[in-house]
Amino acid sequence: MKVIQFYKNETQLIHKARKGRRDAQHQLYEKYAPKMLGVCRRYITDIQYAEEVMLSGFLKVFTNLNMFKFQGSFEGWIRKIMVNESISFLRKQKLILFTEDISKYKEESWNNINEELEVEQIQELIDSLPEGYRMVFVLYAIEGYKHSEIAAMLGVSTSTSKSQLFKARKMLQEKLNQQNNISNGAIKI
Repeated sequence: MKVIQFYKNETQLIHKARKGRRDAQHQLYEKYAPKMLGVCRRYITDIQYAEEVMLSGFLKVFTNLNMFKFQGSFEGWIRKIMVNESISFLRKQKLILFTEDISKYKEESWNNINEELEVEQIQELIDSLPEGYRMVFVLYAIEGYKHSEIAAMLGVSTSTSKSQLFKARKMLQEKLNQQNNISNGAIKI
Protein backbone atom coordinates (compact mmCIF):
# COMPACT_ATOMS: atom_id res chain seq x y z
CA MET A 1 0.00 0.00 0.00
CA LYS A 2 1.49 3.31 -1.08
CA VAL A 3 0.84 6.35 1.10
CA ILE A 4 0.83 9.77 -0.58
CA GLN A 5 1.82 12.56 1.74
CA PHE A 6 -0.89 15.19 1.79
CA TYR A 7 1.37 18.20 1.38
CA LYS A 8 2.55 16.87 -1.97
CA ASN A 9 -1.02 16.19 -2.96
CA GLU A 10 -2.03 19.70 -1.87
CA THR A 11 0.86 21.23 -3.81
CA GLN A 12 -0.26 19.35 -6.91
CA LEU A 13 -3.84 20.50 -6.34
CA ILE A 14 -2.70 24.10 -6.09
CA HIS A 15 -0.71 23.82 -9.31
CA LYS A 16 -3.71 22.27 -11.09
CA ALA A 17 -6.03 24.94 -9.68
CA ARG A 18 -3.66 27.62 -10.95
CA LYS A 19 -4.16 26.18 -14.43
CA GLY A 20 -7.91 26.65 -14.03
CA ARG A 21 -8.77 23.00 -13.36
CA ARG A 22 -12.21 23.13 -11.78
CA ASP A 23 -11.86 19.71 -10.12
CA ALA A 24 -8.74 20.85 -8.24
CA GLN A 25 -10.41 24.13 -7.25
CA HIS A 26 -13.42 22.18 -6.02
CA GLN A 27 -11.23 19.88 -3.90
CA LEU A 28 -9.45 22.83 -2.33
CA TYR A 29 -12.77 24.54 -1.69
CA GLU A 30 -14.24 21.41 -0.08
CA LYS A 31 -11.21 21.06 2.17
CA TYR A 32 -11.06 24.66 3.40
CA ALA A 33 -14.64 25.98 3.16
CA PRO A 34 -15.82 24.77 6.59
CA LYS A 35 -12.85 26.34 8.40
CA MET A 36 -13.06 29.55 6.40
CA LEU A 37 -16.77 29.88 7.04
CA GLY A 38 -15.88 29.72 10.73
CA VAL A 39 -13.34 32.52 10.22
CA CYS A 40 -15.88 34.72 8.44
CA ARG A 41 -18.55 33.85 10.99
CA ARG A 42 -16.37 35.19 13.83
CA TYR A 43 -16.57 38.63 12.27
CA ILE A 44 -20.04 38.55 10.70
CA THR A 45 -22.95 37.46 12.88
CA ASP A 46 -25.41 36.74 10.07
CA ILE A 47 -24.58 33.31 8.63
CA GLN A 48 -25.90 34.21 5.17
CA TYR A 49 -23.62 37.23 4.93
CA ALA A 50 -20.73 35.18 6.33
CA GLU A 51 -21.29 32.59 3.58
CA GLU A 52 -21.44 35.35 0.97
CA VAL A 53 -18.16 36.81 2.23
CA MET A 54 -16.55 33.36 2.27
CA LEU A 55 -17.56 32.78 -1.36
CA SER A 56 -16.22 36.19 -2.31
CA GLY A 57 -13.02 35.27 -0.49
CA PHE A 58 -12.67 32.02 -2.41
CA LEU A 59 -13.16 33.91 -5.65
CA LYS A 60 -10.18 36.04 -4.63
CA VAL A 61 -8.24 32.94 -3.63
CA PHE A 62 -8.69 31.34 -7.03
CA THR A 63 -8.14 34.51 -9.06
CA ASN A 64 -4.96 35.32 -7.11
CA LEU A 65 -3.65 31.78 -6.71
CA ASN A 66 -0.51 32.66 -8.65
CA MET A 67 0.42 35.03 -5.82
CA PHE A 68 0.75 32.14 -3.35
CA LYS A 69 4.50 31.52 -3.12
CA PHE A 70 4.44 28.23 -1.15
CA GLN A 71 6.06 30.03 1.79
CA GLY A 72 4.05 29.28 4.88
CA SER A 73 0.82 27.34 4.96
CA PHE A 74 -1.78 27.53 2.24
CA GLU A 75 -4.48 27.55 4.91
CA GLY A 76 -2.89 30.60 6.55
CA TRP A 77 -2.81 32.39 3.20
CA ILE A 78 -6.50 31.66 2.63
CA ARG A 79 -7.34 32.67 6.22
CA LYS A 80 -5.72 36.08 5.71
CA ILE A 81 -7.84 36.63 2.59
CA MET A 82 -11.00 35.67 4.52
CA VAL A 83 -10.17 38.04 7.38
CA ASN A 84 -9.57 40.90 4.95
CA GLU A 85 -12.80 40.12 3.08
CA SER A 86 -14.73 40.11 6.35
CA ILE A 87 -13.29 43.44 7.40
CA SER A 88 -13.95 44.88 3.95
CA PHE A 89 -17.57 43.69 4.09
CA LEU A 90 -18.12 45.30 7.48
CA ARG A 91 -16.55 48.55 6.28
CA LYS A 92 -18.89 48.64 3.28
CA GLN A 93 -21.85 48.02 5.56
CA LYS A 94 -20.60 50.84 7.80
CA LEU A 95 -21.05 48.57 10.80
CA ILE A 96 -17.70 49.22 12.44
CA LEU A 97 -17.62 51.77 15.19
CA PHE A 98 -14.46 52.44 17.14
CA THR A 99 -14.50 54.63 20.18
CA GLU A 100 -11.38 56.61 20.93
CA ASP A 101 -10.48 56.33 24.56
CA ILE A 102 -7.43 58.10 25.81
CA SER A 103 -7.93 57.09 29.42
CA LYS A 104 -5.46 54.64 30.87
CA TYR A 105 -6.51 51.09 31.35
CA LYS A 106 -4.70 48.11 32.70
CA GLU A 107 -4.39 44.68 31.25
CA GLU A 108 -6.53 42.35 33.30
CA SER A 109 -6.39 38.62 33.23
CA TRP A 110 -9.42 37.12 31.67
CA ASN A 111 -9.58 33.54 32.84
CA ASN A 112 -13.03 33.23 34.40
CA ILE A 113 -14.56 31.35 31.50
CA ASN A 114 -17.00 28.78 32.69
CA GLU A 115 -15.67 25.49 31.36
CA GLU A 116 -19.20 24.23 30.90
CA LEU A 117 -19.94 26.78 28.18
CA GLU A 118 -20.49 25.29 24.77
CA VAL A 119 -18.79 26.67 21.67
CA GLU A 120 -22.14 28.02 20.47
CA GLN A 121 -22.65 29.90 23.74
CA ILE A 122 -19.19 31.44 23.51
CA GLN A 123 -19.85 32.44 19.89
CA GLU A 124 -23.16 34.02 20.95
CA LEU A 125 -21.34 36.03 23.63
CA ILE A 126 -18.78 37.21 21.08
CA ASP A 127 -21.58 37.99 18.60
CA SER A 128 -23.26 40.20 21.19
CA LEU A 129 -20.27 42.57 21.26
CA PRO A 130 -20.42 45.81 19.27
CA GLU A 131 -18.74 45.42 15.86
CA GLY A 132 -15.54 47.31 16.72
CA TYR A 133 -15.04 45.43 19.98
CA ARG A 134 -15.77 42.09 18.34
CA MET A 135 -13.45 42.67 15.40
CA VAL A 136 -10.47 43.63 17.57
CA PHE A 137 -11.21 40.81 20.03
CA VAL A 138 -11.31 38.20 17.27
CA LEU A 139 -8.22 39.56 15.52
CA TYR A 140 -6.23 39.63 18.75
CA ALA A 141 -7.54 36.77 20.90
CA ILE A 142 -8.50 34.26 18.22
CA GLU A 143 -6.47 35.08 15.12
CA GLY A 144 -3.36 36.09 17.07
CA TYR A 145 -2.61 39.45 15.45
CA LYS A 146 -0.61 42.08 17.35
CA HIS A 147 -2.12 45.45 18.14
CA SER A 148 0.14 47.18 15.62
CA GLU A 149 -1.08 44.80 12.90
CA ILE A 150 -4.71 45.26 13.91
CA ALA A 151 -4.30 49.03 13.89
CA ALA A 152 -2.85 48.92 10.37
CA MET A 153 -5.60 46.59 9.10
CA LEU A 154 -8.42 48.67 10.54
CA GLY A 155 -6.94 52.12 10.04
CA VAL A 156 -6.98 53.02 13.73
CA SER A 157 -4.29 53.80 16.28
CA THR A 158 -2.60 51.10 18.33
CA SER A 159 -4.08 52.60 21.49
CA THR A 160 -7.57 52.37 19.98
CA SER A 161 -6.96 48.69 19.25
CA LYS A 162 -5.85 48.11 22.84
CA SER A 163 -8.79 50.08 24.18
CA GLN A 164 -11.28 48.12 22.07
CA LEU A 165 -9.80 44.84 23.30
CA PHE A 166 -9.94 45.98 26.91
CA LYS A 167 -13.58 47.02 26.55
CA ALA A 168 -14.48 43.79 24.72
CA ARG A 169 -12.91 41.67 27.46
CA LYS A 170 -14.65 43.70 30.15
CA MET A 171 -18.02 43.38 28.41
CA LEU A 172 -17.54 39.64 27.88
CA GLN A 173 -16.57 39.22 31.54
CA GLU A 174 -19.73 41.05 32.61
CA LYS A 175 -21.86 38.84 30.35
CA LEU A 176 -20.15 35.71 31.71
CA ASN A 177 -20.77 36.86 35.27
CA GLN A 178 -24.45 37.46 34.43
CA GLN A 179 -24.72 33.96 32.96
CA ASN A 180 -23.01 32.46 36.00
CA ASN A 181 -25.36 34.32 38.35
CA ILE A 182 -28.39 33.12 36.43
CA SER A 183 -27.16 29.52 36.25
CA ASN A 184 -26.38 29.58 40.00
CA GLY A 185 -29.85 30.88 40.81
CA ALA A 186 -28.67 34.27 42.00
CA ILE A 187 -30.39 36.61 39.57
CA LYS A 188 -29.43 40.22 40.16
CA ILE A 189 -31.69 42.96 38.94
